[in-house]
Amino acid sequence: MVRTGSRPVGRVVLTACLVAAALAACTGPPPDADRARRGAADAGDPYVPGRGNGGYDVAAYRLRIRYDPADDRLTGHATITATATAGLSRFNLDLSGLTVGAVRVDGAQARYAREGDELVVTPARGLDRGARFAVDVEYAGVPQPVESTTLGVGGLLATADGAVALGQPDSASTWFPVNDHPSDKATYDVEVTVPDGLAALGNGVPAGRASAGGWTTWHWVERAPMASYLSTLVIGDYRVATGTHRGKPMVTAVAASLPADGPAAASLARTGEIADFLADRFGPYPFESYGGIALAERRISYALETQSRPVYGPGFFRSGRPDTGVVAHELAHQWFGDSVSLARWSDIWLNEGFATYAEWLWLEHDGGRTVAQTVADRHAATDWSQPSVDPGRANMFGDAVYQRGALAVHALRRTVGDDAFFRILRAWTTERRGGNATTADFVALAERVSGRRLAALLDAWLVGGTAPALP
Repeated sequence: MVRTGSRPVGRVVLTACLVAAALAACTGPPPDADRARRGAADAGDPYVPGRGNGGYDVAAYRLRIRYDPADDRLTGHATITATATAGLSRFNLDLSGLTVGAVRVDGAQARYAREGDELVVTPARGLDRGARFAVDVEYAGVPQPVESTTLGVGGLLATADGAVALGQPDSASTWFPVNDHPSDKATYDVEVTVPDGLAALGNGVPAGRASAGGWTTWHWVERAPMASYLSTLVIGDYRVATGTHRGKPMVTAVAASLPADGPAAASLARTGEIADFLADRFGPYPFESYGGIALAERRISYALETQSRPVYGPGFFRSGRPDTGVVAHELAHQWFGDSVSLARWSDIWLNEGFATYAEWLWLEHDGGRTVAQTVADRHAATDWSQPSVDPGRANMFGDAVYQRGALAVHALRRTVGDDAFFRILRAWTTERRGGNATTADFVALAERVSGRRLAALLDAWLVGGTAPALP
């Protein structure tokens, strides 16, 4: 994500932070017999209290959705395939504001209840640990957007001509029942039915389109594991361009109210070129499709790295000039954040620091400021009291995560040299592809690949309280 625009934090020791993060990722919330039988109603991540759930691991979401812009009403049927990681007498799904009509587990009617933004499901028979099961949820209503103090409006937001589902860290639970934490990634198969004449865009590979009775169903399939906040749904009047790049589908869309030859269209037109530039440095592009969506909705003041098809708010193109820097940033996230995802939100610099540095690399390549010039300016302007690792929820989209995180990446590069640096990045994106990771994981890999001790260096650049000297 590119932020649009910070709680003071004392000196943090990175090594302790790494140990805590690793333990949290491995253990989750404290176990007890009752929680094990019921399934935890929280992922145990303090950055998103109440989000995520325990006791199961989702493999796939199959969503069948109908949306009518005339009354903003959504009707949905979700099939969630999962494996029980503990014996479960009941379990939770995250679902905000929508009305549930029926729930079935493995075809049998299940009891359910609502507890705030939680859907609590009690199957007819308990689930054994290791059992694979399917949950069907029928639901409907008018989705309510999420007002986030850290970012802005998110969730499924009704627009003048349709809707857009977007946001970080909260979004998915406003339009489908979900285990809403990036530690539980899954594949997605989504069909969206909208009135004829409107586009309905999502993640992954286009899998067909069919019209009947004045409605058109758009089908999208994302076969690579995806964190729930990276799912998107964009409905409205769009100019949709389809083609191929490197043998994979390329789908870009620009809101019809934006100029056909304007800066948004010109920026998205370079998606393939920028992705190739990044692949030369980070390793093969990790997904089965490329693309991007440019919105006209002014309430969306950010861009987001929605998997395989980033979404860009209109503010990036108001100058009248293309902004390929934001395209490079969001495409870099396809490797850093989407393919290799967070285990806990406190490590968000692993997403944003690397994407920001990729943006600096691209701008230098494209004839803009050199990386050295950008680094010098950012180094001088950084508030070194703000840590990149565990910045606090209020600062998870702050400068320390983006700019200081990118400075740490550059310091690593200058310390180990270009050859080892890019070997580290390619090893990270290859070995961790499709999974989750922590800062501790990255430090361990960087030390292994480079053959050097790097924890003290990264401690100074990521959480130290004073400015390190530029290498």
